[in-house]
Amino acid sequence: MTVYLDPPTWPGHGRMWSHLVSDTSYAELHAFAARLGAPPRAFERDHYDIPAERYADAVRLGAVEVGSKELVHRLTAAGLRRRKYAPGAGRG
Repeated sequence: MTVYLDPPTWPGHGRMWSHLVSDTSYAELHAFAARLGAPPRAFERDHYDIPAERYADAVRLGAVEVGSKELVHRLTAAGLRRRKYAPGAGRG
């Protein structure tokens, strides 16, 4: 039962963001995000977007710091990765 957090290196809306994921379940992820105080609108497909100023709070609550590639690897290995829909993908 672990949630992971990558560094806040993703720009958007005038801020830098991290991604918070679970390697167990979305239920675990949602429960952790609620404890952190992340709003439901911060959830996107398979992760929560966490602003840089909340990074330390997430770590204090138990999120494990990993690099972005490791985060995606763990999410994919857990079978929880949900990719963005790409128009025309898989069509021939």
